[in-house]
Amino acid sequence: MSASETKTPLTSRRGAALAGTITVPGDKSISHRALMFGLLTVGETRITGLLEGEDVLNTAKVCRQLGATVERTGPGAWRVQGVGVGGLKEPTEPLDFGNAGTGCRLMMGVIGCHPIRATFDGDASLRKRPMRRALDPLELFGVRVVEQGEGGRLPITIQGPKDAVPVTYESPVASAQVKSAVLLAGLNAPGITTVIETEATRDHTERMLSHFGAEVTVTPHGAHGRRIDLVGQPELKAAPVVVPADPSSAAFPIVAAAIVPGSDVTVTGVMMNPLRTGLITTLIEMGAEIEVLNARVESGEDIADLRVRGSRLTGVDVPAHRAPSMIDEYPVLAVAAAFAEGPTRMRGLHELRVKESDRLAAVAAGLAAAGVAHTIEGDDLIVAGDGRAPGGGTVETHMDHRIAMSFLVMGLATAQPMRVDDTAFIATSFPDFVGLMRGLGADFS
Repeated sequence: MSASETKTPLTSRRGAALAGTITVPGDKSISHRALMFGLLTVGETRITGLLEGEDVLNTAKVCRQLGATVERTGPGAWRVQGVGVGGLKEPTEPLDFGNAGTGCRLMMGVIGCHPIRATFDGDASLRKRPMRRALDPLELFGVRVVEQGEGGRLPITIQGPKDAVPVTYESPVASAQVKSAVLLAGLNAPGITTVIETEATRDHTERMLSHFGAEVTVTPHGAHGRRIDLVGQPELKAAPVVVPADPSSAAFPIVAAAIVPGSDVTVTGVMMNPLRTGLITTLIEMGAEIEVLNARVESGEDIADLRVRGSRLTGVDVPAHRAPSMIDEYPVLAVAAAFAEGPTRMRGLHELRVKESDRLAAVAAGLAAAGVAHTIEGDDLIVAGDGRAPGGGTVETHMDHRIAMSFLVMGLATAQPMRVDDTAFIATSFPDFVGLMRGLGADFS
């Protein structure tokens, strides 16, 4: 069977206003980390609200290969019996992460400073993604890269050191994955491991380190950065984890409600961590009618319900320093920008070029397919914005779940339908996206 025959295309059409209350899947970043911290803890970690998409299930499988007992006890409910920091078992087979870049890079950190050998691999999409950014700091601990694909790509085999040394690492890129890999590696190194970032990135790893009893200190660094100091070789204490709704997944029904006239949609239990709410901040600046309800704290994370109504949007200038707090949401923000009055400039999007696809190029191609005027200047994307979008085109998703969902959302408000060439990869992060959106009134066929 050819690749084209295995694709699952879908067409999105403009219809009635969207309405209803939904809960989107658990946050992918928290879900990956909850399983990994369960692995690194002696005792039982209970997790509720776990995202049961393919990416996270691959991380669960890898945790089993490293010695943990990982069991599903109900919908979104899991228990992990861990082996503790320093107790990982050497895997007998390659660790297959499928499409999960987060799972792969973070697990390189988890395993890195253990004196074991492991081979990391993934699907065709993950094999195209750069891994040197995670490997370079790990080598400073004494980790040895035994084998790697061309340009530092998967499959990669690493050998952990017998005696790791702590490091001080100043990250050259604003990447929560790289920072987290270093901190997770530092757990099995003696002394203090330090990460310095010039732009603050999502801090789920730091919060979860504290939640499980590690000694971690976070202090400001420069105008927008932070310094994180971690005391190595702690005995992590088992703690329950409640996974909030993923703001990156909530982004799709939120933008859909904002651009479809007359809509009234509530998304419940959304994570409101300040380092993850860049899209909400930007949409409100654009004039989106978003009401924050029932704000609360669970497992160390801020969450709230968000009510969104159809809105008249205006173009804005999105500063580069906001990029780390919304890097996964730029594709769907570009969709919102297409329906705004006036140009929207999104600055500093270099990181989009090394996601599941070259997302910057894929977003531009999707906008072109929809007849939306736009330009790319360096690492900036400018969407012209005249309050409407013609639509009528077919979008190539390049095996990227967020590109697929973004342009399905776009088709709900374009004059002509939008077709995406493949929706299979949506299951990696949002398995019931199509069903939930249809429940709100979306016309997908």
